[in-house]
Amino acid sequence: MKSQLIGLLMSFWISFSLGLYFHSGEREEKCIIEDVPSDTLVIGNYKVQRWDIHQHDFPESAPGLGMFVTVTTPSAEVLLSKLYGPQGTFSFTSEQSGDHIICFQSNSTRFVSFGGSKLRIHLDIRVGEHFIDESVVQAKDKVTEVTLRLGHLIEQIHHVSKEQNYEREREEKFRKTSEETNSNILWWAIVQTLILISIGIWQIKSLRDFFIAKKLV
Repeated sequence: MKSQLIGLLMSFWISFSLGLYFHSGEREEKCIIEDVPSDTLVIGNYKVQRWDIHQHDFPESAPGLGMFVTVTTPSAEVLLSKLYGPQGTFSFTSEQSGDHIICFQSNSTRFVSFGGSKLRIHLDIRVGEHFIDESVVQAKDKVTEVTLRLGHLIEQIHHVSKEQNYEREREEKFRKTSEETNSNILWWAIVQTLILISIGIWQIKSLRDFFIAKKLV
């Protein structure tokens, strides 16, 4: 019964992931921006394929090709900078909330720019997710398995709560910015009105002085 309950709850897990692929030239740097709350684990899996001009396709493997992965924080500090192989996994824990820049660049020594230098990078990024080692789970008894999966589920719930708090902080910041902007617009409108009234009074006074000087009144 407990196993069924855990399985049912696991089916409703929220997966914060980004799966995509993009093309890049060799030695060309490509970056993506990921908005991450503070103190959050980010795990990325990638695979690089190199265009084969003879097969006119991207082979599954790209032996000898490496990939530099660089992660920069919102304050422009380098959080991760490491060389990986053609396929690998990287991870980091955010130290502050905001946009983290994740960049990829191959270590290829080719300097040609024809079709053979094109790369396809498959990328899967998971935010705030800790994976369960299935081999460990299978080696445990049912009670331990339920405990592990329940602990994983509680961890996911904590991440969802953290994500909601972060969204509330962003919403509050946006609301304050909007209120300040509206206040500035209001004061600018008042200043414009005062300037127009002052110009009108000055023009009336100038015309009155002109008519008096010409003895028209």
